[in-house]
Amino acid sequence: MEYHNPVLRQLSVDYLVTNPEGIYVDVTYGGGGHSRAILEKLSGGRLIAFDQDSDAQSQLIEDERLTFVPSNFKNLSRFLKYHQAYPVDGILADLGVSSHQFDTAERGFSYREDGVLDMRMNTQSGKSAQDIVNQYDEKALSDIFYRYGELPDGRALAHRIVRARDVQPITTTYQLVEALKPSLLRGRENKTLSKIFQAIRIEVNQEMSVLEAFLMQTLDALKVGGRLVVISYHSLEDRMVKNFMRAGKLDGEVEKDFFGNPLTPFKLLTRKAIQPDDEEISTNPRARSAKLRVAEKINPDNHGNHI
Repeated sequence: MEYHNPVLRQLSVDYLVTNPEGIYVDVTYGGGGHSRAILEKLSGGRLIAFDQDSDAQSQLIEDERLTFVPSNFKNLSRFLKYHQAYPVDGILADLGVSSHQFDTAERGFSYREDGVLDMRMNTQSGKSAQDIVNQYDEKALSDIFYRYGELPDGRALAHRIVRARDVQPITTTYQLVEALKPSLLRGRENKTLSKIFQAIRIEVNQEMSVLEAFLMQTLDALKVGGRLVVISYHSLEDRMVKNFMRAGKLDGEVEKDFFGNPLTPFKLLTRKAIQPDDEEISTNPRARSAKLRVAEKINPDNHGNHI
């Protein structure tokens, strides 16, 4: 089985690489699919790749132009400076969970496979899904489902979990699914479970705060003319990426100068998110929810209407 089948592989890399001798960053290395495509476009350049998942190190490409950083991409600036690769010509982020993580039952990412409730991208740190499911109170669980799963009936779902864990701790994915079954609407079971698991995963890995920290660091980490390429998979992260690329701020509010010209650090190269075509979706179901957005850093002295 392939470790990970990257979504929008060639298109994202074509947008990213504008200088074959430049310095580029893949902050979500995974199985190396995007990194390999980047290296293929470089002639004398350099690639810095990040991944906090220790499993990714088994997939390292043997190429002297590649520097691998076993860390969360919230530490982008610190490690780029350490490796004397700051600023850079382009940064690529393929957000979400890799095929390998979903397909490895013992990682606990999928409700379709029975495994230990874990969901940690970095298995050596932080709280696991098991800790959250068994330790958070009903209100905290409900808030997570509403905020990160966009589930209006989060309180009922949280109540089911609390009742079940009062009988015995919930330690596996199937135990969690069984606890939730009475509250799942017929015909919408998979969609609801997907959102529940997404919400728990986001809380486990603090994905939204990590994304915030990463995006803000790209403002200085990119050279003028450098590209920021992001592939997102759910509305929360896509909204944040869209706002940031539009305004250079997380709230998306564009500042303007005295003459009404937008003061944004980026020029949007994709006015609307690009989604995979039917052919890619048919071979890679994960691609169905993918959205690609691209922005280019502009010279602050040349602000114009780039929205």
